[in-house]
Amino acid sequence: MKSLFFGGVHPAGRKELSAAVPLSAMALPAQAAVLLRQHIGAPCEPLVTVGDTVCVGQKIADGGGLCVPIHAPVSGVVDAIEDRPHPGGGVCPAIIIKNDFLDTPAPTMKPYSHPERSTPTELLSIIHEAGIVGMGGAAFPSDVKAKTGMRQTDTLILNACECEPYITADDVLLRTRTSDVLQGLAVLSHVLGPDRTVIAVEDNKAEAAALLREHLADFPGVELKVLPTRYPQGAEKQLIQAVAGRQVPSGGLPRDVGCAVFNVATAAAVYRAVYEGTPAIERVVTVTGEGVKQPRNLIVRTGTSFLEVIAAAGGLTDDVWKVLSGGPMMGVAQRDLSVPVTKSTNAIVCLSNAQNGEAPHPTCIRCGKCLEVCPMRLEPLYLHRYSGAGDLDALDRLHLMDCIECGCCAYACPGKLPLVESFRRGKRALKEGVK
Repeated sequence: MKSLFFGGVHPAGRKELSAAVPLSAMALPAQAAVLLRQHIGAPCEPLVTVGDTVCVGQKIADGGGLCVPIHAPVSGVVDAIEDRPHPGGGVCPAIIIKNDFLDTPAPTMKPYSHPERSTPTELLSIIHEAGIVGMGGAAFPSDVKAKTGMRQTDTLILNACECEPYITADDVLLRTRTSDVLQGLAVLSHVLGPDRTVIAVEDNKAEAAALLREHLADFPGVELKVLPTRYPQGAEKQLIQAVAGRQVPSGGLPRDVGCAVFNVATAAAVYRAVYEGTPAIERVVTVTGEGVKQPRNLIVRTGTSFLEVIAAAGGLTDDVWKVLSGGPMMGVAQRDLSVPVTKSTNAIVCLSNAQNGEAPHPTCIRCGKCLEVCPMRLEPLYLHRYSGAGDLDALDRLHLMDCIECGCCAYACPGKLPLVESFRRGKRALKEGVK
């Protein structure tokens, strides 16, 4: 069937650990470390200096080119501007704000008058100034995605699949703030002007799907498509194939096939920016796994350390093995829990020793399972070999850059090869042109 995508796997969901716990806001941090690299594109430059007093929602960093501004998540005094660890790896300059716990709002944080009568250009400006990025993990500036999709998009898809195991942030957001999400989607639809608007959700989120059906009576023209649960259904290209029956070409983008895809949390952030005047300064974060004592979903201000977020979930167990930013399939292991939450941090997954699937001597047994599950129809075995050999010509010929790093191949590999790590190294080498 054209509505199904190739490959994929069915890992244990483990969403029951956090899905039923009511959404709650965690206490504000005493110090917020606001990283200046929170989106794909050019990093921001500080607009404040040490000693400045800042308000909640005040723009504190911005830049040119592919860039969106960053805002203060708390009020207080700029204590330092220094390098801090980044959840994606390495270090990054950060603005350190000492919280005064007054939560004084910036004068700019106010609802916009008559947003329903705003033009697409005006709405794009609001989304940009709010610093909104793809909050499902991609962190691409949302105003740029919407602007480049104008007059090219006939199908707008709200990605509510949340196919990664353990993570329930989008699910709980859908169940608790359904109207906010749908109104944010309506704003995006007004900007893009599609012929068809679809909310795609997997069938393991029955309560969210039921709530969406109830609310869709107030949003005529929006359809709900419930898809069979399969990872990586929520990947952009696979979702487009499942919903629209179209295949994004190699090296292409969703707009090349008339589609635009936005995440649930992104839509909610658009609603808050347009109807409340609130920039991207907080998000829902799933803190879960067998390595944390009280799995839950928390509303967290950006700049809060992973250590504090984990403490709000009861702290780590004695049996913790690894802490990830993101889920177990695509997440990045953390070696320093002082790393702060960013706009795209949707989950902190704490795994125990029982989930340690690493092999002491990873070996390829030439079983071909990686070929069967790769949703991009690539050849993971050969990509792994050529990456190790530094053969950039072969990596380019085999379309390594089309790899979405979903981890299906590594999950299916009985020899436990570190395939995704190998592909990331190969991609870096291709971008740098270094053998």
